[in-house]
Amino acid sequence: MQTQTRPADTYSPLYFLASLGAGGLSVTFFMYLMFWVPHPGKPVPVFEDIMAAWSTGAPLMQLSIAIAGLGIAAMAFLNLKMLFWNLGAYAKWSKTDAYSKLRQTNGETTLLAMPLALAMSVNGLFIVGLVFVPGLWSIVEYLFPAAMIAFLTIGYLAFRMIGHFLGRVLAQGGVFDVTAHNSFAQLLPAFALSMVAVGLSAPAAMSGNATVVGVSLILSTFFGTIALLYTVVAGITAFSSMLQHGTAKEAGPTLMVIIPILTILGIMFLRQNHGLHTTFEAHSGAADNLMFLTRFLSIQITFGLLGLLVLARQGYAQAFLTGDGNSPGSYALVCPGVALSVLGHFWINKGLVGAAVIAKFGIAYWTLTAIAVGFQVAMVLLVLYLNRRHFGRAKSGYAVPAE
Repeated sequence: MQTQTRPADTYSPLYFLASLGAGGLSVTFFMYLMFWVPHPGKPVPVFEDIMAAWSTGAPLMQLSIAIAGLGIAAMAFLNLKMLFWNLGAYAKWSKTDAYSKLRQTNGETTLLAMPLALAMSVNGLFIVGLVFVPGLWSIVEYLFPAAMIAFLTIGYLAFRMIGHFLGRVLAQGGVFDVTAHNSFAQLLPAFALSMVAVGLSAPAAMSGNATVVGVSLILSTFFGTIALLYTVVAGITAFSSMLQHGTAKEAGPTLMVIIPILTILGIMFLRQNHGLHTTFEAHSGAADNLMFLTRFLSIQITFGLLGLLVLARQGYAQAFLTGDGNSPGSYALVCPGVALSVLGHFWINKGLVGAAVIAKFGIAYWTLTAIAVGFQVAMVLLVLYLNRRHFGRAKSGYAVPAE
């Protein structure tokens, strides 16, 4: 019997990455405001700073603010839309045999896409508040404890999922398929924990209360350290499996998951350093930021080139982007581009400009910034394309009986 089907009608928790990608893109638009709009006395621009820049700025400044505002609003809306769709679909799917079977395989870690997307949405909502809510900064100290509670709740959810997986594979033995470990898919738990860590680090950079800053530093360090540890262990074992069995074709995009993990943890470290400097008088120089960001960017470029090489050799685009095949894991391609754009802005502004290597708003500045913006534009187009491919109009196909 023929029926109308869409790829998204066959649910996978990896569709939470559709929400994640849109949320990450809202951050790329916030970079315009973060580094181009003056915000004296505050670590981030807020509604009042943006309005002041709009009223006194040149036409190019106004254009940048308009693009940033529209981009943040559109991507935040898409982020929440896809999040709510996923939560509803996940609730139904979790009652099926497919869910039960997944929890007995290596693929159980794909469930961590849920807390990853939830943490991204909380981060995104905070940006929306800063940009669009007047007077928010006057009550921000009351929001930080609430935000940390939200992130801790998401972190608890992530730990429960990780605990179920590790408890099963480490206690029973023989249930983890090493031959199917030939990708970086097992780094998804580290990705989720790093997203929680960067959210918990925000008060360290923005709060003026020493207790709040201290708690933020401790909690973000806890989650960030575990994320780093998990990344190293899972990455080494996965690379060994890939050397023996090759990279799983459908999981090819995971080769570049190191890129967003490093961007997230890099921002966490910068936030922590800011809090240590302003609250506890622990100082680091502009040159330190330049070298730190350059090292992270170098690792990202390495894994980006490696991932593109493998994807090209495997014909991933022809199989899952332009051909008849579809994979929810294709949304993982959005994360590296978004991460490179965001860390690129930090490298240019906190690294190169901060260390006086280049002049702000000079020719070199705009040349490098154009590269970061280019990654952003490419990822916006990719998100729109993938959404149309996976969630667009249903095509005629054959119904598959439910298992």
